[in-house]
Amino acid sequence: MKRRYIFLTLILALGIASFMASVFSPSPLDILSNWGLVSTILVSLAITAFFFEFEEAAVSSKEIALVGMLGTVATVIRIPFAAIPSVQPCTALIICSGYVFGPVAGFMVGAITALVSNFFLGQGPWTIYQMFAWGMAGISAAYLKRFNLSTRGLIAFGIIWGYAFGAIMNTWFWASFIYPLTLKTFIVAQLNSVWFDTAHAVGTAVLLGLFGKKTIAILERFKEKFQWGTLKTDLPPTLHVFASDT
Repeated sequence: MKRRYIFLTLILALGIASFMASVFSPSPLDILSNWGLVSTILVSLAITAFFFEFEEAAVSSKEIALVGMLGTVATVIRIPFAAIPSVQPCTALIICSGYVFGPVAGFMVGAITALVSNFFLGQGPWTIYQMFAWGMAGISAAYLKRFNLSTRGLIAFGIIWGYAFGAIMNTWFWASFIYPLTLKTFIVAQLNSVWFDTAHAVGTAVLLGLFGKKTIAILERFKEKFQWGTLKTDLPPTLHVFASDT
C-alpha cells in the first residue's frame, strides 16, 4: 500500500473519531473534541503526505535541487520584509512556481518557504499552518496554467490568496485559542486581521502585476533547461482530498 493511502486512511479515521467524540460524550475520545488539536493533527498528516508524494514523484536530483532552490529564494525574499506586517513577497514566487512546475512542486516550495524562513523569524505552532497555507497556494496556482491567465488574472489570484492565507491562519487561531467556538467569535477572529490580510493581498497583487509574467517566463526557461517532465504535474486522486481540506 502506498504511503499516501495510509495517510488518507488516518485522516478519515481521525475525522470519524472526532465526530463520534462529539456525539457520544463523555467517552475516552473526548480529547478529540479539542478542535485546535484535531486540526493540527490533520494539517500535519496532510503535509507529511505531500512530502512523501514529492519523494515518490521526483526521480532526479535536478528536480529536487530546483524545488529546494525555489524554496530558498522565497525564504530569502521573505525575511527582509518581516518588519512590514503581512507583506509577504514570497507568496508571489510560490504562486509562480506552482503555475510552472505543477501542484506537488508548488506545495513543496510553499512548505519549504515557511519551514526554513521561520528558523530566522521564529518557529511555533503557526509554522505548520503557514506551510499548509502557502503549499495550498502553490497547488491551486498549478491549475491556473490551463487558463493561460493574463496579468490581470494573476493580480486577481494574488488578491484571493492574500485573503485566503489570512483566513487559514485566523481559523487556526480561532480553533486553538478562542472560547467559545461560535459563529460570532469566528467572524470576529476573521475581521480582526482584515487590515493585515489586505496588506498581504495588495503586496502580492502588486508583485504579480509587475513581475508575475516575467517570473513565469524565467521559470519556464528553467523548466526546459532541467528537462522537467518526469515530476508528476497532477495530484493523484487521493491527494485531491488533502488539497480541498482546509
